[in-house]
Amino acid sequence: MSDKQAWAEDIQTAFSAQDIEASDGNLCATLAMVGQESSFHADPRVPHLASIARSELERRAAAAHVPEFLLGAALGLKSSTGQTYQQRLSAVHTERQLSELFEDFVGQVPLGRKLLSGFNPVHTGGPMQVDVDFAKAHDSDYPYPENGTTRHAVFTRRGGLYFGILHLLGYPADYPSPLYRFADYNAGWYASRNAAFQRAVSRLTGVRLALDGDLVIHGSTATSHTERATRRLADRIGLSDDDIHAALKQGKSQDFADSRVYKRVFALADKQAGERVPRATLPGIELDSPKITRDLTTAWFAKRVKSRWDQCMARTGR
Repeated sequence: MSDKQAWAEDIQTAFSAQDIEASDGNLCATLAMVGQESSFHADPRVPHLASIARSELERRAAAAHVPEFLLGAALGLKSSTGQTYQQRLSAVHTERQLSELFEDFVGQVPLGRKLLSGFNPVHTGGPMQVDVDFAKAHDSDYPYPENGTTRHAVFTRRGGLYFGILHLLGYPADYPSPLYRFADYNAGWYASRNAAFQRAVSRLTGVRLALDGDLVIHGSTATSHTERATRRLADRIGLSDDDIHAALKQGKSQDFADSRVYKRVFALADKQAGERVPRATLPGIELDSPKITRDLTTAWFAKRVKSRWDQCMARTGR
């Protein structure tokens, strides 16, 4: 089997298993995202990964008040491969290698458990750089038998494609352009829709809001800036603070667009503007990762992928 054929079959399996239409647009979206994230490498190399990982270990050691010499001693121990952890760390080039190294270090070295406490610094991986936590939360219908964990599957071609395609195309979104779906891939499901809602609220209230797509602070009882601003509109939209909170909590799902809060806020925004205001906008998020060495944004990312999508669609003649 050729490499191209293997990629094609794994993509087709992901589409079929998730009941996603294998349209030109969807196929080009997948190819554009893989091209952007890994240039079609199942486990892409990351520049300076060893030094990034060592810096993370040193940071966590300092936070745990572990002397540097103890960290050095722990890394000097032999790992399950026969090499020392330091030797393996110095040789890592991919996130799969680093993830496996940290799992070994935590499982075998007491200091590793103290420093990391089950924490693995590798959060994304595979040909589509999909988020490991996302994959774990959506692995119930994973079609392949795996000897390892969902984390391990992410770093394979077929696993990375399955969960990446699910993240990219596995939710309904009524966007005028795939540009916004590409932004969501980076910022989270419905981030572009939610950013447009935040913009509408900001213009109606005069409150400056970060257009990040996060409507509530998940895992916290604190009230977000977006929720506080939306509450200022409570009388104008005829809804209570509780109504607003319940609706904003649906921000990660399609249901939010069907809520009275969403509909009434946009009705006010349309009336104020004298026209229909956009229901999608690119989130204003700066990308923050040790792997990123330039000032990049979600908008930059989405536009890069859209450019690849345009080129792919041109080749189809559509």
